[in-house]
Amino acid sequence: MPHILRAADRPKDAPKTIKFEGGPYGAAVSFFAVVSDPGKRVGLHVHPYTETWMVQEGTVRFRAGEQTVEAGPGDIMIVEPETPHGFDNIGDGVLKMMCIHDGPRITQTFLDPADA
Repeated sequence: MPHILRAADRPKDAPKTIKFEGGPYGAAVSFFAVVSDPGKRVGLHVHPYTETWMVQEGTVRFRAGEQTVEAGPGDIMIVEPETPHGFDNIGDGVLKMMCIHDGPRITQTFLDPADA
């Protein structure tokens, strides 16, 4: 049976970024639908699985391992398991992107406890 999670059912004070874990719905994938204001960041962290980012709107600086890349709408970046990575919204406007996690649950370990 299909499942639908309606935006109208989210609490009015819910965070802008949506966290979805597929396991409870029989899906083998999870994601963050990121909505991030200018200057916001997500610190370095790791996952035991691959993560794929797709930028929809805005400008982002990705850090993954030793690499730093600036990206914009339509750009896609893939990060291998256990690779330290994070991002900053470096644009003047909102950043919207999908962070797709290759697992039924989101498992992440922040490398700096201050970022958790």
